[in-house]
Amino acid sequence: MIWWLTIAGALADPLADLDWEAAGLETAELLSTYLQLDTVNPPGNESLGAELLGRVLEAEGIAYEVHEFAPGRGSLVARIEGNGEAPPLCLLSHIDVATAEPERWPEGRGPLSGTIDEAGRIWGRGALDMKGMGALELMTLVQVQRLGIPLDRDLVLLAVADEEIDNQGMSLLVDEHWDALGCGHVINEGGIGLEDLLFDGQTVFAISVGEKGVLWLRMTAHGEPGHGSTPLPGEAPDVLVQALAKLRTWDPEPQVHPALFELLATASAGASGLERFVLTRPALAGPIVARQLMAEPLTRAGITDTVHITGLEGANAPNVVPSQASALLDCRLLPGTEPEELLARIEALVDDPRITFEVLSAKAATVSEWQGDEVYDALVHQVTAGRDDAVAGPVISVGYTDSIAVRPLGARAYGLVPFEVSGEEAATMHGDGEYVTVENVTRGLEVLLRVVVEVAGQE
Repeated sequence: MIWWLTIAGALADPLADLDWEAAGLETAELLSTYLQLDTVNPPGNESLGAELLGRVLEAEGIAYEVHEFAPGRGSLVARIEGNGEAPPLCLLSHIDVATAEPERWPEGRGPLSGTIDEAGRIWGRGALDMKGMGALELMTLVQVQRLGIPLDRDLVLLAVADEEIDNQGMSLLVDEHWDALGCGHVINEGGIGLEDLLFDGQTVFAISVGEKGVLWLRMTAHGEPGHGSTPLPGEAPDVLVQALAKLRTWDPEPQVHPALFELLATASAGASGLERFVLTRPALAGPIVARQLMAEPLTRAGITDTVHITGLEGANAPNVVPSQASALLDCRLLPGTEPEELLARIEALVDDPRITFEVLSAKAATVSEWQGDEVYDALVHQVTAGRDDAVAGPVISVGYTDSIAVRPLGARAYGLVPFEVSGEEAATMHGDGEYVTVENVTRGLEVLLRVVVEVAGQE
């Protein structure tokens, strides 16, 4: 009887004989090469990355296409067909990466180095955000193809251009190819495993089930131009300063989303009796949680609409008063706040006819239902499997990703990069010295591949 159970178990798990260490090293080496490609946005040059991913797919017999919204700005689409019993599962990443200051990185481990050092760290801009996840997704398709895993839905790889700036790569796929893609679920970036986030010794894998909306504005003050030698009332720079001072008084009310309460309740399983009692009861936890989260800028942003002054424009010379002076505002919106609503509140706060607003970008927040969803449940299951020191739960991301474009079209999108990092490591995304470990890549590949088998493999 024992031998029969052993054979049955092996047959039930198509990944039972996979050499995870070898698969992880192969993925790490691919990532090293990927990181060496200059796809910094601007200008992007994402077709370089699409060509690399395409060569790997072609070698495995997986067909792909590249769609460019401008010369050299390509997004890759690849597909392994299933039997069509369920809508396609789409694995989404972006090829472009944020800018970097090479002189601030360790010697020999710069943003385009792709160096794998003696400690097993893979260095480069995009290691965490998000070429690392792109490599996992690509190699997930490769392993499904190699192992001949039968699927009950298509498995689609989307590696897109221009996520960091204008989302033009995803916009092209949505506007011109969405019906053909047919994504029912999307797995993308948005969350990551953070060590000691809520309790010491515990890793929290935050799964993004939604993300704040965005309202980017140019706020312009108007006045008479003049000579810098004679200050006069009503000049555009002074009008702008007065308006900015009013914006600094912005004091929104906190709103704690149900996703956060669920995450806190899940994470508090090992907490003390009183602590767990409070955190599992939103009516009790709400005021306490809001007060604590409002005390820190990062967590404050997660429970409020924000208005962030990110830049100034208009000065041409010290001795010339311009007729216009502008400020750039990055506003982020909680679910339930519409861009038009927030703009009206900002206009009322500034309340000055000499100020005009130009909307540069506006997108409402989007949220996918997660309770009872098989893909969300599989992410939770696989990322915490075999761990008593890790939990996973839903969050609303303070930043927005390409997922914001697909949720209104009916796809359920969840964000999780299955890496486990410290707060210091997480801070290297868009910062200095970004890297990911080979260990993280190996474990992340196993998590993602097992998620795909769990939700898309034929029983």
